[in-house]
Amino acid sequence: MQRPQLSIYAQVAVRAVREAAQVLLDHFRRPPAPGEVRYKGPVDPVTEADHASEACIVSVLREAFPDHSVVAEEGRGARFEGAPCWYVDPLDGTTNFAHRLPWFGVSVALAQGEEVEVGVVCHPVLDELFVAERGAGAWLLSDGQVRRLRVSSTARLQEALVATGTPPDIGITGNNLPQIVTMLKLAEDVRQMGSAALNLCYVAAGRLDAFWEPDLKPWDVAAGALMVLEAGGTVTGMDGAPYTADTRNPLATNGLLHAQLLALFQTRS
Repeated sequence: MQRPQLSIYAQVAVRAVREAAQVLLDHFRRPPAPGEVRYKGPVDPVTEADHASEACIVSVLREAFPDHSVVAEEGRGARFEGAPCWYVDPLDGTTNFAHRLPWFGVSVALAQGEEVEVGVVCHPVLDELFVAERGAGAWLLSDGQVRRLRVSSTARLQEALVATGTPPDIGITGNNLPQIVTMLKLAEDVRQMGSAALNLCYVAAGRLDAFWEPDLKPWDVAAGALMVLEAGGTVTGMDGAPYTADTRNPLATNGLLHAQLLALFQTRS
């Protein structure tokens, strides 16, 4: 299949993500060093690799688009009123990374106001690059091959493989536990793999049928949400509100399961 014709925004995002992915792999292949992991909260780690990856991405974006806003998880960048805004998650899956579990990603998205225009997500270990542009589709680039992404056709919840995540304060609040218990009873199975961005891309690719998670940030969701939408899926808040770049509690599905999952979540909210 012919490669998609990417805008300059997507081209720069791809370059930034690929460079950051190499930074992460360089760190990942080393044995964990003393002091490599610090904690922003009791169970919310950050590593040297997070900061190195973020510095790489922000540098590329700043050089290409000095008038754009950049909002990055570890605090680099600045927001300019009315400017297009880049959302950067330099290492989505830090807990996995810190334990040398090879399931983590890099996520970069460009939004204009509440609309996400570009999304790029990379799974460095598998060398999978997911790219989406509003109105132009979503694509997987891997092993020199290009594949257009399509959501699954699963229409029965009992046949659905779904994924979720848990917020850092779950031990105190229990937030998301009722939903997880419900889905374990009704779906084929539930996965909790530790990277919202990759989970969303896997919904877009038809590998998962649905994903939800409360209390996320725009950099966790924006790129992957656009991926799902451009692959023919549906994304809203868990309360059914239309998706925007500021949605904190996303529900992403293949579309066929969406109404049923919304009804379940709203019943248990």
